[in-house]
Amino acid sequence: MAPRNKYTREEMIEGAVRVVRKKGIDALTAKALAGELGVSTQPVFTCFHTIEEAKREVCTAAERVYDCYVEDGLRMEVPFLGVGMQYIHFAKEEPQLYRLLFLASNEGGSSSAMDAMHHTQNLVRESLQQTYHIDAQTADRYYRDMWLVVHSLATLVVTGGCPYSEEEMGHILTGFSVSLCKSIKEIPGFVENKYDRDAIFRELVEKSMPE
Repeated sequence: MAPRNKYTREEMIEGAVRVVRKKGIDALTAKALAGELGVSTQPVFTCFHTIEEAKREVCTAAERVYDCYVEDGLRMEVPFLGVGMQYIHFAKEEPQLYRLLFLASNEGGSSSAMDAMHHTQNLVRESLQQTYHIDAQTADRYYRDMWLVVHSLATLVVTGGCPYSEEEMGHILTGFSVSLCKSIKEIPGFVENKYDRDAIFRELVEKSMPE
């Protein structure tokens, strides 16, 4: 009879997540996980058929961590601003998990960032509809455009190149949110991209011209 594994599958996954948090997903090898748990590599391969299976489990665990940040954001006074700031906090506090979910390429070359964006979109759609009194299509357009801004800021944070304070980032997100809401509410066809861009810009320019 084979010796009993002293770690459960859940504990092995937790160990794998710790390795990734310290050094990134590329550092997760059978040897590294065995070293983290203080065992030989045999129990690792007893639990996981391949190290790729372990990496997939880490991705799932990272999504659960990220979802907790999103849920905290949705409980804030302004839900979407809360989600945006929590996205940035996730990048700051869990940089390796952020890189795994939002800056890596999936098998087959697809973008993990876009997959994660759609995942979050599904989580926040209902809240956006209720907060801004918009339909699902409009909520998805609003989220997509705002996510591009949030993702840019979070990526600057995780790569160490962000020059903005948390307060400044909050102002940036608020400014974009106001602009998007006004466009959605006041420009017919904005969500469907069926509006006269030149006419809109002409009107805006004329408004800003001195008498």
